[in-house]
Amino acid sequence: MPSMTVLSTTAVPDHVRGALTRWMIEPTPGLYVGTLSARVRDELWRVVSASIGSGAAVLIHSEANEQGYTLHTAGERRRALADFDGLTLVAFRPEEYQELTKRS
Repeated sequence: MPSMTVLSTTAVPDHVRGALTRWMIEPTPGLYVGTLSARVRDELWRVVSASIGSGAAVLIHSEANEQGYTLHTAGERRRALADFDGLTLVAFRPEEYQELTKRS
């Protein structure tokens, strides 16, 4: 059954933006909203995460869990998802951690 899906992007290639606008509306630059089936949503996310380049993306969609939604991220971000007893929380990465991951 289709469910509401929200996808936020930063600095993604134009062809990715074009693919997203075929299935979703773009109310503000980089923010896409639509009612998609799980199959379409998963395929769009596969395309976005595979061609993210130096950009970043966050996908939010309904899910049968405690929060009622789930989050997926792709690309380099200052924020990281953390599972806390089944709840997804967003943690800020310290600048030192970001520097260490760039060197690896």
